[in-house]
Amino acid sequence: MANDSELDALYKAGLEIRREVLGKNYVDASIAGANSFMSAFQRITTEWCWGYAWSRDGIDRKTRSIVNLAMLTALGRTNELKLHVSGALRNGVTVDEIKEILLQATVYCGIPAGLEAFKAANQVLVDEGKITKEGE
Repeated sequence: MANDSELDALYKAGLEIRREVLGKNYVDASIAGANSFMSAFQRITTEWCWGYAWSRDGIDRKTRSIVNLAMLTALGRTNELKLHVSGALRNGVTVDEIKEILLQATVYCGIPAGLEAFKAANQVLVDEGKITKEGE
């Protein structure tokens, strides 16, 4: 188990990466809005997800985003998928790459999972001005 100074270092590193990928406003609002119950979750997410996993050298952030989009599609986690579509764009994943990732995931995860992922990603891409609404 990591000691307190190691956990603090993971938290600091994780907070920086989390802000870069998900956006400072979103991250800071999530942390500030956490009550005493949810603050433990915010802490462990920042330390272990972002400070430990995302800070590793084995694969780059773009690849991590690609993997996340596929996994979140498989799990049917559309709220998280929306967040990570924005992060993927920040990490250099293109709109066409997002489409191909979701098509690949649809083949392996099924049409219902793919449909939900496409709808979620489409909403984010429209909201961020990366694509236009259908018919425009």
